[in-house]
Amino acid sequence: MIVFDLRCGNAHVFEAWFRDSKEYERQKKRQQITCPVCGDTACDKALMAPAVTSSKEDRQAREQAMAANAYRKLAEFRRQVEENCDYVGEKFAEEALKIHHGETEKRGIYGEASKEEAENLSEEGVEFGLIPWMPRADN
Repeated sequence: MIVFDLRCGNAHVFEAWFRDSKEYERQKKRQQITCPVCGDTACDKALMAPAVTSSKEDRQAREQAMAANAYRKLAEFRRQVEENCDYVGEKFAEEALKIHHGETEKRGIYGEASKEEAENLSEEGVEFGLIPWMPRADN
């Protein structure tokens, strides 16, 4: 696995993991890389500092900082989703299908779906994502 810092066309910087450089190039060509902040698919590699380890403590501190950074990014992603999308709760799969089939207005939604419902949505060709929902920082 390899991690790259990426920058979207709106200058948001984020990390993404790939099997190798060829996998990054394949996904970039197919516009399958999406900015988690704004959804832009025009993403390119950003400059990265090399990872140099001098001790176990340094490595642990770096890993903790990376985990904290990932947590902050997921919390920001949650905030963006909550501000810009409609919460439909356990009716997510039902509402996503209605939007997909043009039975209701096209809009961003979020909610819960069972594994079976997610598989059905995928089979129907509905575009959606499973995201780790971070607890609120104010809880």
